[in-house]
Amino acid sequence: MQSSLALHDLVLVGAGHTNMHIVRMWRMRPIPDAQLTLVSSFSRATYSGMLPGSIAGLYTVDEMEIDLRRLALATGVRLIVDQVVGLDTVHRRVLFRDRPPVHFDVASIGIGSVPAEHDAWKDNEAVLSIKPMATFRDRLEQRLQARRQTGHAAPIRIAVVGAGAAGTEVTLCLQALLRERGTAAQLSLLDAGPTILNGYAAATIRLARKELQRRGVAVLTNRRVTAWCDGQLLGEDNSRVVTDLVIWATAAAPPEVLENFELPKADDGFLAVRPTLQTTADAPVFVVGDTATIVDSPVPKAGVYAVREGPILWENLQRTIRGEPLVEYRPQKTFLSLLATGDSRAIGEYKGCAVHGHWVWKWKDHLDRKFMRLHRDYRPMASMNGSTRSRTRRTAADEPAAMKCRGCGGKVGASVLTAALSRLDLPTSPYVESGLHQPDDAAVLAATGAADVVSMDFFQAFLDDPYLVGRIAALNALSDLWATGATPIGGLAAASIPDGPERHQQELLYQLLAGGVRELTATGASLLGGHTTEADELMVGYTVFGRLNGLPPFRKGNLTVGDRLVLTKPLGTGVLLAAYMRAQCRAPWMDAMLESMLHSNAVAARAARRAECTAVTDITGFGLAGHLFEMLTAGGVAASVSLPSVPLLVGYHQLSNDGVCSSLDASNRGGEPAIRPEQEGLRQTAGYHALFDPQTSGGLLIAVRPQAAHELVRMLHAGGVTAACIVGSVLERTDDPYLRITA
Repeated sequence: MQSSLALHDLVLVGAGHTNMHIVRMWRMRPIPDAQLTLVSSFSRATYSGMLPGSIAGLYTVDEMEIDLRRLALATGVRLIVDQVVGLDTVHRRVLFRDRPPVHFDVASIGIGSVPAEHDAWKDNEAVLSIKPMATFRDRLEQRLQARRQTGHAAPIRIAVVGAGAAGTEVTLCLQALLRERGTAAQLSLLDAGPTILNGYAAATIRLARKELQRRGVAVLTNRRVTAWCDGQLLGEDNSRVVTDLVIWATAAAPPEVLENFELPKADDGFLAVRPTLQTTADAPVFVVGDTATIVDSPVPKAGVYAVREGPILWENLQRTIRGEPLVEYRPQKTFLSLLATGDSRAIGEYKGCAVHGHWVWKWKDHLDRKFMRLHRDYRPMASMNGSTRSRTRRTAADEPAAMKCRGCGGKVGASVLTAALSRLDLPTSPYVESGLHQPDDAAVLAATGAADVVSMDFFQAFLDDPYLVGRIAALNALSDLWATGATPIGGLAAASIPDGPERHQQELLYQLLAGGVRELTATGASLLGGHTTEADELMVGYTVFGRLNGLPPFRKGNLTVGDRLVLTKPLGTGVLLAAYMRAQCRAPWMDAMLESMLHSNAVAARAARRAECTAVTDITGFGLAGHLFEMLTAGGVAASVSLPSVPLLVGYHQLSNDGVCSSLDASNRGGEPAIRPEQEGLRQTAGYHALFDPQTSGGLLIAVRPQAAHELVRMLHAGGVTAACIVGSVLERTDDPYLRITA
C-alpha cells in the first residue's frame, strides 16, 4: 500500500475501451494526488475485436484477453472484481452486489450494452447471449461439447439472432470452426430488419451475403424472434425455425443495472451525456462507450467511438479535478470497419467502398494486435519496488507536514474511528455483555460466554483492496481457533493505516473492518473492539476468542502411528503472492488463490470433530513441512508424505519452475535435514518446494484413524472443501530423518 493516502478518488466502472485508455495513460503519467480504482465484473477483459477470430481458432484465449490483475498491479491501479449493482450520486458511491460501497470523487461509467429483446432469452438455458463476452467462448464450447457427448449423428442446427456486425462475424467464424473440426452443422442468421449489416454500405452487404451463401448459411431477414420453445424459434409473424442452439447477438440495449444508476437516461434507455461525456446531471460522473448516449449528437454503438473517446475522457478527468472547463468530444463522421470471416480473410469498408481478402485480414490482425500490445504491458512501473504499489501522493513540497507523533499519539483520530465504526453492521452477541454497541475501555464478556481459547495473527496488506485484506486477515486469525476445535465468539482488531486526509482514512478503515466483520459475523462472532494507529503501510490483525463448549481441544501432539494425514486446502500462496507483487501472477491463478484464501476452515474443523480426529494444526507461515514438524516433534513420531497427493494451487508449478519463491522460503527450509526423499530427484520438483511455501489463510492438516480417513474426505467434499485429500500417514519414530517424502 501507499505510504500516504491520495486526495482524490477516481473510479472507473467497467473495463471497456475508453476506461482502459485511462489505465494506459495512468501508467505513463498518473494524475497528482489521485488514486485510480478500476471496477470490473471479471478479472480479465475480452477485446471484442478479436472475439470472432478466436472462435475460428485464429487467436488463443490469452491473445484476446487483458489480464486486469497483472495490469492493475503493474500500473499502480487498485482493482475491484465484483458485480456493480448501482450508483449513488448523492453520496458519490459505487454500490456492489457482494461488498461495501466504494467512494468516488470522479467516476467514469463504461459497462457496455447487452443484446436487445432481453426478455426473450434471459431465462432460457438453450440461448447463448454473446454478452458477457468474457465468458462467451467458454459457454459456447460447453454447449458444443455437451452436444458431442449426446452422440447425435444429425448435423447440429445453430441459429444466430441478430445480423449486425457481431452476429455476422460470429456466424462466419463459427462456421469456419465447425468445418475445421469436421462437425456437420446447419447455420441460420436471422434479423428483424430487411437486411443484414444494417447501416453498412451496400457493397459491404453484398460481399457478406455472398460469403454467407457460399458457406451454406441461411439468411432470414424480416424475422423478429419472440421466443424459443421446444427447439423452435418463434417469430412475430408466426414463423418457426427449428434449432438446437441459439446465439443471441441482437442490437445494443441498455443493461438492466442502469435502472439503479441515479443518472438521467436518454430516450434509448442509455445514460444521457453532454458532448463533454459528462452526465447531464450535476454530478462529477462521465459515461462512455455503449453505455452513453450523447443527447445532442448520438452515435452508433460501436467500439471505434469508445476508442476515440479515451483521450477526451483522460483530459476531462484531469480538468474536473483542477476545476477547469471541459473539452468536447467530436465524433468522427467516417471510420474504417473490418469484419472477420473466419478463414484468415476479412471484409473491409471505408467511405462506402468494400473489399474482401487475405490482405484485409492481415491489416485487421495488425491493428488488433497493436491495440492489445498497448494494454498488455505487465512490467511493473519503474517507480515500483518488488513488494509495493506506487501511487502519486503528497510530499513535503506540496504542503507543510507537522512531525507525526508516536506512541499513543500515533493513533488514528477519534473522528475517523467513530465514523468508520458507525458504518459497520454490528450484530449483537449472547457472549458479549458490553462491546462496541456500548463502548468502554474494554469489552466485557457475558458470564456464560467466557472464552477458553485465544489467539492472534497480524500481517502487512498484500493486496490493494482493503476489504479483501480485512476478510483474509479475519479468516487467517479465526483459523487458529478452528485448529483447536473452538467456536469463535469475538475478536479484537488491530490496524495501522497510512497518513492522509481524514475522509480517506475513514473510508480505508471502514473497508478494512467491514471485511473482518463479514467473516466474524459468518461464524457467529462479534467485533469486540481493537486499536488503530498510523504507519507507512497498511497492516491488520485480529486477536480472536473462542469457546470449546465442554469439548476437548484439538492438539498438535496427539498423533498415533497409523493415522492418516488429511490436508484441506491446496498449497502455494507464498509463491503466487511473490509473483503477484512482480505482476507475474495471471488472473485465473490469482482468482483461484483468492477463492481458496477466502474459504473458511469452519467446515473442515467441524468435520474433523465428527471424524474424531487425533490431531489438528493449521498451515500458515511455516509451510506444510514446518507445521508438520511441530506435530511430529510434539508426538514423538515420524510421517510419510506423498508428493503427488499434495494439492497445489493452479499456476504454482509454472511459477516455481520459473524460480519464483517466497522471501520466507529459505527460513522455512531450516528443517530440511530431517527430510528424507524416496529419490533425491524429488528435491528439485515443484511439489517438494511447496512443502516450504508459507501459506496465508491456508488449510488444516487433520490426523485421523485409518478407518475414518476416507469418510472424513467425503464429508469435506460434501461441505464444499473440494481440495481435501489424504496426503500421508504417521509412522514410528526411528533414528532416521523423520519426514519421508515419496513419489
